Amino acid sequence: MTTTPPRVPLGSLPPREHLRLGQIATVLDVVIPVYNEERDLEPCVRRLREHLARTFPYGFRITIADNASTDRTPEVAARLDDALDEVTAVRLEEKGRGRALRAVWSLSDAPVLAYMDVDLSTDLNALLPLVAPLISGHSDLAIGSRLSRSARVVRGPKREFISRAYNLILRGSLAARFSDAQCGFKAIRGEVAARLLPMVEDTGWFFDTELLVLAERAGLRIHEVPVDWIDDPHSTVRLVRTATDDLKGVWRVGRALATGGLPLDRLARPFGDDPRDRELTGVPGGLARQLVGFCVVGGLSTLLYLGLFSLFRLGAGAQLANAAALLLSALANTAANRRLTFGVRGRDRAVRHQAQGLVVLAIGLVLTSGSLAALDAAGGTAGHGTELAVLVSANLAATVLRFLLFRAWVFPDRERRDDDLAAPPYPSHDRNGPVDPIGPIDPNDPNDLTRSAR
Repeated sequence: MTTTPPRVPLGSLPPREHLRLGQIATVLDVVIPVYNEERDLEPCVRRLREHLARTFPYGFRITIADNASTDRTPEVAARLDDALDEVTAVRLEEKGRGRALRAVWSLSDAPVLAYMDVDLSTDLNALLPLVAPLISGHSDLAIGSRLSRSARVVRGPKREFISRAYNLILRGSLAARFSDAQCGFKAIRGEVAARLLPMVEDTGWFFDTELLVLAERAGLRIHEVPVDWIDDPHSTVRLVRTATDDLKGVWRVGRALATGGLPLDRLARPFGDDPRDRELTGVPGGLARQLVGFCVVGGLSTLLYLGLFSLFRLGAGAQLANAAALLLSALANTAANRRLTFGVRGRDRAVRHQAQGLVVLAIGLVLTSGSLAALDAAGGTAGHGTELAVLVSANLAATVLRFLLFRAWVFPDRERRDDDLAAPPYPSHDRNGPVDPIGPIDPNDPNDLTRSAR
């Protein structure tokens, strides 16, 4: 291990670029987290080193991360460290795969970081396709998938059922789109890891899932590689306990995402890597995503508005029912757009935003009230269905103007950038109390290594 990677400044990540490989001695750092693996460790490391020396065209390192083993694993790791130039052994005094990966990845100077299980269940021929998109700058993370159609997997029905059920839970609860969260075969670009790792709270088996969910929600690109995988019949993973911890993690991450407790904006990539894209000024960012969010919030607000109007119409006139329904739905609409569409967090300026939203409401009120007045002026008694149709048309007419006012006046880009710069770089507290952010760390100090693993 050499120097600590530089702290990434606040703001979004820079555009992805192809690594300047001629200037980098160690391009890839493959971590093997182990706990009491004295039997499998040496053949695994030697086989991996031979494969990388034969197939990987750049400099590499293999790091053995010992998770407080109580057998002869530390001795085997030390012997491999002495015998093989490309192998480094690191000892941690606490268990946890996530803790081991966080510690080693945080200290590594390699621009591409990977890990795999010690049993080498995954065919090593997938390693180069795994890291190639990260080297080229196409993707931010890469994962092996045992659930892809072209993957070939040999394992028992129990593990197959648990794996597929778990990924269905992730899709249903956290809207995850990646296919295999727990395959022990993943890679990440170094600058992404430096920004993402301090946001990941779990130190055990849920570490992978949390890392992927946060990366996906932030809009980072995850590359999937179908793998050939053979189950290890001697695996020591406790399925029931691991599944329980994973479900607790799903609940914790889902709650944090729902409440906006994670600064995911700091993981965003700019669109494209053309240098001209970086020189353009005055072009609003994230327009497509904001349009989608605005339409979703608008659709739900319309349903709320129509429901409230129908309810209030039972005991009041059309104009009063319209005003009351529009007021309540507008308050909910402004709050939802503030957080979900335009990404403004915290309570700062919330009252001002609601006041500005009420001004936008007045425009909608003029349009909808005017449409009802025009309906009355047309003569005759209009039915309830006709009133609803006229109101829907008026609301659609006001939608474009409402979005433009929200984007340019209520939630301008400058204000959202100010929120990002004013926030602390990483969460200051987790469920266990204050968090000590990782860095700067002295790689020659074992106490710092233990601190980075917390």
